[in-house]
Amino acid sequence: MEKEAEEIMIFAGSSSVDFVDKMCKYLGIERGVSKTSHFREGNTYVKIEENVRNKDIYLVQTIGLDANNSFVELLFWIDSFKRSSARSVTVIMPYFSYAKADKKDEPRVSIRARVCADCIEIAGADRVITIDLHSPQIQGFFKKPVDNLYAHPILCEFIKTRNIPDLVVVSPDAGFARNARRYASYLKVPVFICEKTRKDHSEQAEIRDLFGPVTIKNALIVDDFTITCGTLIETANVVKQKGAEKIYAMVTHALLDEKAIEAFNKSDICELIVTDTVANPLIVENKKITTVSVAPFFAEAVKIIEDKGSLSSLFELLPENLLKSCF
Repeated sequence: MEKEAEEIMIFAGSSSVDFVDKMCKYLGIERGVSKTSHFREGNTYVKIEENVRNKDIYLVQTIGLDANNSFVELLFWIDSFKRSSARSVTVIMPYFSYAKADKKDEPRVSIRARVCADCIEIAGADRVITIDLHSPQIQGFFKKPVDNLYAHPILCEFIKTRNIPDLVVVSPDAGFARNARRYASYLKVPVFICEKTRKDHSEQAEIRDLFGPVTIKNALIVDDFTITCGTLIETANVVKQKGAEKIYAMVTHALLDEKAIEAFNKSDICELIVTDTVANPLIVENKKITTVSVAPFFAEAVKIIEDKGSLSSLFELLPENLLKSCF
């Protein structure tokens, strides 16, 4: 590396402390010293507790289970680094919840993802790195560089360790079909596409049909995120009717609440594989849910940026030591 490892400064927002610790362990450095306080009336206070003048800063804050508070805290962090004369601030958002709100699909609504993008840039961010954006076109909402990494190489390498015979990949809807084909291509297996309809904002969807090869033995349902598990469970029901023996599911961002986990535990899905982009304490002890870490993946991205390299190398063959650190 052109820079010494100790010069890399990675700071954690309150929603990503464990994630940053994993990144720093991979890089062999210490997490930046900082403090976050939340006052009774709801105000958030942030403070950098070491010198960052003329430093290139990496700030990690996922916008997930407490989206509004996490997002406001992120803005305060960016502002504090810029006012402390940091040379640059790269925002790492393992999950960007408002990416789902990417268009005006009905009258008199806000394009919330665009509002968030404007706020992040106005606060002073110089670059944004995330993974599996729900709507990749959101990269165009920013004037600053946005790098959208893909989790499928890591997730696919993990599912390979399960040695599942006669596997097929299943996309819950046509919207995720392109990404599902990436999974299928990586695993060299067939792909099915479901037809999904959503009538309102109730987070409940209906899976109507399944298109693809004739038979299914073992299925892997893939998606970018899940909140209620409704789409995964509905898809699993359709796949089961097609004769599937074992059904697995794999998503990048796991935002399940207690009700969702209860429904999932009763479903035909034998295992749900997720990443740690969202620190969700409800899934930690669940025997049907397996977490694969992408923190080393982001740490590798930081190394590449520091070396003035291209992040496209992360879309190719992943180093063995990186995969071992992930799972």
